[in-house]
Amino acid sequence: MGISTENPLKALRERLLISRSELARRASLSVATLDRIEKGKPCRIDTKRRIVEALRFNPWLNEEKFSLPERNDRKSG
Repeated sequence: MGISTENPLKALRERLLISRSELARRASLSVATLDRIEKGKPCRIDTKRRIVEALRFNPWLNEEKFSLPERNDRKSG
């Protein structure tokens, strides 16, 4: 059994037969943003929420878990 290097968001999107552009449209994101996330770049919590809602994914009901990279951009002040 090997370690999967595929992004879990991309794997789920492809398994659901949703194109990157369709998911971007549903989540009100740019395709470029979605591409960066699928390449492992961090994103904001709001962006994660949009993606989860667009996929109609409920982590409490689905056995499969996936995570998106965290983004720490809180401003100190």
